Amino acid sequence: MLGAMRSLFHLAFHVTDLDAARRFYGDVLGCREGRSTATWVDFDFFGHQISLHLGQPGASARTGQVGEHMVPMPHFGAILELPDWQALAARLRAAGTAFVLEPQLRFAGQPGEQWTMFFHDPSGNPIEIKGFRSLDEVYAA
Repeated sequence: MLGAMRSLFHLAFHVTDLDAARRFYGDVLGCREGRSTATWVDFDFFGHQISLHLGQPGASARTGQVGEHMVPMPHFGAILELPDWQALAARLRAAGTAFVLEPQLRFAGQPGEQWTMFFHDPSGNPIEIKGFRSLDEVYAA
């Protein structure tokens, strides 16, 4: 453990269309846009930095088994407190997002009880957003 070191997570990945990515990450997900050039754009992804670069996204497949579901691997995402998760699920539904895994509760009544949803960005990058009643419960075992 590194103690009180302050840090943010950073992830850079490919997208095929920066305008479509701006609409999705900015307008649908509500992420604030940061710096950009003609070939990449940064977003504040729920408090962390993602950098979307023009290129061919990596392959993913439903190979990750979580409970009864096969989920896309690899994927990235965020963990939100439940009211924020619910609001985001409503925004995604209103935007007509096609879900890989519909918003739902899993591990009900168990340590790590969580709400989850999986979807793809316009370039096919899989994203999971989890919701917890309290972020203090994320690592409950």
